[in-house]
Amino acid sequence: MDLYQWWPLVMFAFVSTFSPGPNNIMLMTSGANVGFKRTIPHMAGVTFGFSIMIILVGIGLLGVFQQYPVVQQILHWICLSYLVYLAVKICLAKPSKSDTAYKPMTFLSAAMFQWVNPKGWSMALTAVSVYNDSTSWVGLSVIAVVFAMVNVPSVSVWTAAGKQLSRWMNAPKYVRWFNGAMGGLLLLSVVPML
Repeated sequence: MDLYQWWPLVMFAFVSTFSPGPNNIMLMTSGANVGFKRTIPHMAGVTFGFSIMIILVGIGLLGVFQQYPVVQQILHWICLSYLVYLAVKICLAKPSKSDTAYKPMTFLSAAMFQWVNPKGWSMALTAVSVYNDSTSWVGLSVIAVVFAMVNVPSVSVWTAAGKQLSRWMNAPKYVRWFNGAMGGLLLLSVVPML
């Protein structure tokens, strides 16, 4: 990777990881429902899972998608369908009497979620195709490390924002409104992918 690509890559990683999307909305929801500490496995899963996704996309999936575009289209619609399902599930979530009823994503489920996240696919495909034009292992590794480093503050900020919102959610109607809003935002995050 050429040095002149370093700052544009960092800026792309920063903007794409901090902007609202499925991961960030679910992290905010988890932070609001169970707090920062119980959301850490989810946060770590997003960071690790996306870095692995970048490496695997760089190794071979980009070539598969270029040779067989229908595979990418099928995957696109599967991912969007799953996000709609998650959005509806969040919207319809009932307020619980305790924070033990809400089950935050585990490390593994958050890491695996990256593979059905259309925004994640878009970010990984863009990063690999734009910032690793020499298709080198070093360039691919740099991209994965940059995204991991930028993801740590991003997932932390979104989770902490959710935790701060939980202070105002002391009545079941506020929890219902919040969950409805988060489910709605998750649905809205799907719209640009259509």
